[in-house]
Amino acid sequence: MGIHKTYLNYILIAICSIVLLGACAPQQTGDLDRDHRSKNTAYRVPSHESWDKYSSLPEPSIDGYLEGRLQGDVEPEPEQTKEQELQDLQRLGTWEQGEPAEESIVDEVQYDFPITVNKQVQYYLDFFAGKHRQNFEKWLSRSSRYLPMIQEHLREAGLPEDLAYLAMIESGYNERAYSRARAVGIWQFIKPTGRHYGLAINSYVDERRDPIKSTRAAAAYLSALYEEFGSWYLAVAGYNAGEGKIRRAIKRYKTTDFWEIAQGRYLKLETKRYVPKLIAAIMISREPEKYGFTNVQYQPELAYDTVEVPRWTSVKAVALACNMDSKELRSYNNELRKEFTPPDRASYPIKVPAGKKELVEKNLPRVQAVVTTDYKTHKVKNGETLNSICKKYGLTKTVILKSNNLRSAGLKSGQRLRIPYQTASYKMLPEGSVAKGYLAAESSGGNFVLHKIQPGETVSELARLYNVPIHLIAAWNDIRDISRITAGQQLVFYVQLNTPQVAQSTSSPKPARQLVAAAVKERKDTPVAKKSPAVQLAAVTHSIETGNSQDYYIVQQGDSLWNIARNFGLTSRQLSRMNGLAGDVIYPGDRLVVKGDGKSAGQEIYYQVRNGDSLWDIALQHAVTPEEIRSWNNLKGNMIHPGNRLLLKMANVNGPKVETYYRVRSGDSLWTIARKHNTSPEEIKRWNNLKNNTIHPGSRLLIKVASDIDV
Repeated sequence: MGIHKTYLNYILIAICSIVLLGACAPQQTGDLDRDHRSKNTAYRVPSHESWDKYSSLPEPSIDGYLEGRLQGDVEPEPEQTKEQELQDLQRLGTWEQGEPAEESIVDEVQYDFPITVNKQVQYYLDFFAGKHRQNFEKWLSRSSRYLPMIQEHLREAGLPEDLAYLAMIESGYNERAYSRARAVGIWQFIKPTGRHYGLAINSYVDERRDPIKSTRAAAAYLSALYEEFGSWYLAVAGYNAGEGKIRRAIKRYKTTDFWEIAQGRYLKLETKRYVPKLIAAIMISREPEKYGFTNVQYQPELAYDTVEVPRWTSVKAVALACNMDSKELRSYNNELRKEFTPPDRASYPIKVPAGKKELVEKNLPRVQAVVTTDYKTHKVKNGETLNSICKKYGLTKTVILKSNNLRSAGLKSGQRLRIPYQTASYKMLPEGSVAKGYLAAESSGGNFVLHKIQPGETVSELARLYNVPIHLIAAWNDIRDISRITAGQQLVFYVQLNTPQVAQSTSSPKPARQLVAAAVKERKDTPVAKKSPAVQLAAVTHSIETGNSQDYYIVQQGDSLWNIARNFGLTSRQLSRMNGLAGDVIYPGDRLVVKGDGKSAGQEIYYQVRNGDSLWDIALQHAVTPEEIRSWNNLKGNMIHPGNRLLLKMANVNGPKVETYYRVRSGDSLWTIARKHNTSPEEIKRWNNLKNNTIHPGSRLLIKVASDIDV
């Protein structure tokens, strides 16, 4: 018995020693910090509270980024045969010294990457041309889409162009490749390395999936590796294992010869195979016919234009504007993790097929959001009840029961429930029409409500209250961070005005939409229901009084001078002067003059409609409203055609114009600057001889405004 205790004590001491040694051992920072494939690297989910706080709301999402990967991601094809490769290479035995390939082997091909042929390289030549032929042919087919772009970046960086085939053995040129080590994109970066080389990785974008930006990052990383090791074989091995691992291998074997290091056991076989695999891929790709690849269907080269669109712009809206399938458009913008552009910048350069840019710029203002109902599936877990599920999604029992044709609240583990939520689809308005920023909900009929935020309210509560998706609320109000709304702030909602609690279509809604609307009405026990008086309505079209030659607007609860002025094509200073106001303070029930009395009506001019004009653009350019233009010209709708002559009644049209300069700030776009100065992006481009919408922080823009306009 004593002997057993002694052995047990020895075992315990040994275990404790191992644990202590592991805790005290120095971390391999080179491998962990910059190794783009290390399986030991901790993976952290982006926090980004500005969106994640509201993840319980059933918002539509392209991805499953909380799990670290996107819907449609696949394991890199080159990794699918790894175990077989390692077994085969193990059977080959000792690694051969590398010798430059004989001229008879490489023929007349001029390589700019060192080519060596030994039994390991020959293994991969046979492997790719033999049992792995189908996959390699697929990689060759994709290669033509990316090679011109990759080789151009490598050439600019002074690197061998044959390194372009490194992306082949990394991912098979698949932008949606996602490895078990959580490496992403055609260059298979993990997050730490991607961020180290300038790639943005957050809840909204993952630039590892952008082939252009990730290629620049890969070129920078390879340059750094070659500068340190002076050997392309070691640089490539470092790309796989991390530079820290290669430094230690050089120190251990006292050589910079990769093949000599490969004969030892320090480098894993997974890293050793990387070099011969690349050499074989280069040799076959440069001479595919020699190895039997005679019928490869090469893809067309990646060609695209970029269009600057505002934050929160839906990919579906842009796809509709350029008349293409949204899934196809997403393939040009795989870096986007959601169905809309990132909110952390004023505009975003979305990629569209070459030749589609003008079509998008012309049509996007005519794209209108239509709030619709969709469903997600919830699988009931052990211990969940109908009450807990209702609380999670902010719905009532009635809604969930009716959505699933259930009569009782009893649920079983594993049962699947349909959970209704509001989302947006998009439609194109007739030519000549302009949607209210393409984002206004169709059911609003052009009306809107202003909601004054009460203490404690959240965007998710407002989304349920008004029955609209969160991203539309953010888009309507140009909100950068939806977690930072504040009490007293006013938000605009393009919704129907017949109820202060929830937006409902004037037409007979679909049953599912009625259910979601009922969810808000029935939540009498929730904070949202108690806050319903906070919903402040300000329907401009319903609040105008007409008397003689003057029009008046009755101030509603929650109105501001700035909002009223904007809706009548005025500035706050103009509206203040028209009403003899000393400041910006107004009160509900006040009657404000919003049109002149005719005494200083100015003069009438005619404007000839040009290609690309819309009623909204013309109104912006001349500081009037679309409604006024329709009234002056007896137009029943927004349809106008090039060549039409429109009567415009201009106040003080001959008055002095003030030329001022605006210095562009970080986050500005032509859209936001034009809106601020009551003009259009086209006018600003014309005044400043700009050829496109691109502007840079620090630039000075000439702005021409009437002498009484705030700047």
